[in-house]
Amino acid sequence: MLDTLFLICAIAGGAVFALRTVLMLLGIGDDHALHHDGDASGDGDAATRLLSIQGVSAFLMMFGLVGLALLRQSGCPSPAALTLALLAGFGSMWGIAQVFRLMRRLQSSGTLDLRRAIGKEGVVYLTVRPEQGGQVQVTVQGRLGVFEARSDGGREIATGQNIRVVDVRAGLLVVEPIGST
Repeated sequence: MLDTLFLICAIAGGAVFALRTVLMLLGIGDDHALHHDGDASGDGDAATRLLSIQGVSAFLMMFGLVGLALLRQSGCPSPAALTLALLAGFGSMWGIAQVFRLMRRLQSSGTLDLRRAIGKEGVVYLTVRPEQGGQVQVTVQGRLGVFEARSDGGREIATGQNIRVVDVRAGLLVVEPIGST
């Protein structure tokens, strides 16, 4: 009876695993386990991480394979085989959850936070005029970008001059020249 349970679990888990692998290789598989809304940190609900298709199929496959191996090859008594098979199943389920948690940590939103530009230095790309503004090159969050800018204090800042970002207002960087009066 236990032998049959292990065999059914191994076949079911292995079939789902193989099917998902083939579908993903063909570009048909989904990746819901990687997209938890509002959870870029990877610290989502533990039940959600464990109860994924990958986690359940890994549990079934390892539970069945380890149980079969213990009963048929090692001659292990049924209670011990069941206990060790459960441990192997839950261990593989936990391992899959940890892999997906680590993969979620690799994701980033890609959203640029202009407030992080405050205090950064850059160069005027297009002359910054008090009334019209201009453009500056500044490295923000490790990316060099060209941003709309206004001068601080109503001064014109010429192309090529070094600047410092002092504020962000309405999506525009407020800049001041460096080293000039």
